[in-house]
Amino acid sequence: MSLDVSRGGLLVTLAIFGVIIYEMRTVLDFIGIELPLIPYMAAVFALAGLTLWVISLTGGWRTDTGGNDPA
Repeated sequence: MSLDVSRGGLLVTLAIFGVIIYEMRTVLDFIGIELPLIPYMAAVFALAGLTLWVISLTGGWRTDTGGNDPA
């Protein structure tokens, strides 16, 4: 099995996921449940590392442009 993942797509996905999780943390802080920032940051970095590990196990990055040849 090979994932067809570009580096840019992965970085954008991780950034969006990180912002969503941070906003959930902000909402929880607003309703009175305080979460420290350091475990949140560690979890985001662990998720990024796990994602890179899974991609390297399943075939690596897409390096060719596929069918995007100029006309």
